[in-house]
Amino acid sequence: MKNQTVGNIVSQLPKASELFKQYKIDFCCGGDKPLGEVIRQQNINEEELLEKLDVLSKEKDSINTPDFINMSSSELIDYIVNTHHVFVRNILPELNGLIVKILQVHGINHQELFKVHQHFSLLKLELEQHLIKEEEILFPLIKEYDKNQSNKIFEVMEETEDEHETAGNVLKELRKITNDYQVPKDGCTTYFITYKKLQELESDLFQHIHLENNILFKRLSKN
Repeated sequence: MKNQTVGNIVSQLPKASELFKQYKIDFCCGGDKPLGEVIRQQNINEEELLEKLDVLSKEKDSINTPDFINMSSSELIDYIVNTHHVFVRNILPELNGLIVKILQVHGINHQELFKVHQHFSLLKLELEQHLIKEEEILFPLIKEYDKNQSNKIFEVMEETEDEHETAGNVLKELRKITNDYQVPKDGCTTYFITYKKLQELESDLFQHIHLENNILFKRLSKN
């Protein structure tokens, strides 16, 4: 398993995504790196990680998860739009309101919240444009690729992967600013809810990016 890329491992073993997040292993934008290389670079306990992956592999058949690898491109696109795009569109305005609220109440004592607000605002703008670009340009090109093999698709895919990396970097910065989303002792209920929902957004986006970079786009790059 060490010779497989982390993206490929998550494609075959979806539950590995949660495990990789615990070890801060980037399986979406950095999904093309072999696991062994990541273990060395991040000084991870190899025996411990491989043992946990082995347990997940043995549990795989008992877990009912969508078979993304064997979905057609159209089916996978529809899943991404109906699951991840819908989630993002619902949570962004909710999170925006929550972040503004805790900034107004707690910003005087926790000035890192100004950076949280700044980075989230950037992420929100990027994602709103990104979803439209995928739905109106990229996904129709992919669905029509068998009939019309336009080279434009690769240009748009490359731009999309760059946008994925930008979003991933903002998410990493948010986690750093918030000290892994640790709510301070004087944090209110809204503070807890805000950080919980930021983590939900992070988790959803990592899976969203993984499905596109490591499964959907890789099919086309092989053609």
